[in-house]
Amino acid sequence: MTVNVTKDKSKRFALRIIRLYKWLTSEKKEFVLAKQLLRSGTSIGANAREAERGQSKQDFYAKYNIALKEADETAYWLELLYESGDLTEDEFNSIYSDCEELIRLLVSITKTQRRSK
Repeated sequence: MTVNVTKDKSKRFALRIIRLYKWLTSEKKEFVLAKQLLRSGTSIGANAREAERGQSKQDFYAKYNIALKEADETAYWLELLYESGDLTEDEFNSIYSDCEELIRLLVSITKTQRRSK
């Protein structure tokens, strides 16, 4: 159940990241951080989805661990965008809370998988 929730949430999050990327590049003319954010923010869901087709438990764990790393990287880019003034506090809090939720879910999945090895 948690895995499907994570896949759904990560896909919705990726769509938010895509919209944010489009806004940052068109309205703020921010290209460098926005591109990094797009890459890591959409990679979370891609790795979660790939984990479902893992060839082994180790492969499943590895893909979810990569998704966790990408989520943490995404949080970093969001923090930089906020602290540099490209995102308002409300904009930042809205998407950052979604990112933190994904991180918590991914931590839970990877801890469970680590214990079951």
